[in-house]
Amino acid sequence: MSLVKRTDNWLPSIFDDMFKTDWLGGTSNVNNIGVSIPAVNIKESEDNFLVEVAAPGKTKEDFNIELDNDVLTISSEEKKENTQEEKGKFTRREFSYSTFKRAFSLPETVESAKISASYENGVLLINLPKREEAKVQTKRMIEIA
Repeated sequence: MSLVKRTDNWLPSIFDDMFKTDWLGGTSNVNNIGVSIPAVNIKESEDNFLVEVAAPGKTKEDFNIELDNDVLTISSEEKKENTQEEKGKFTRREFSYSTFKRAFSLPETVESAKISASYENGVLLINLPKREEAKVQTKRMIEIA
């Protein structure tokens, strides 16, 4: 008989099962080439799931949100260029390019036609309403005939 040591994280989260990332392979905020990926929170209530993407310094025009075969994809691409010329022989030109892409498989309980999004105070909010039949039903008494 052998003993197997388990860590506290051996049981996957229910959200990891429902909202799987594609190429990140987990919840890390940095992929293998050092590109920063925004952190994502997913909250569940009786009526919906709320996806919060931390992306300060962007505008709502910087985001693309796609839904294809129950896969929700959030992406952004930003290019910046700054040229600075000074007296003398030196010229400096700096540019940056940032991009990210996150994809989540949606559970069958989401009403995909009613998905909405907004961007407030550096956080992209995506509302994923649940179908009526997936919502928690209130307790009621059943009369015996």
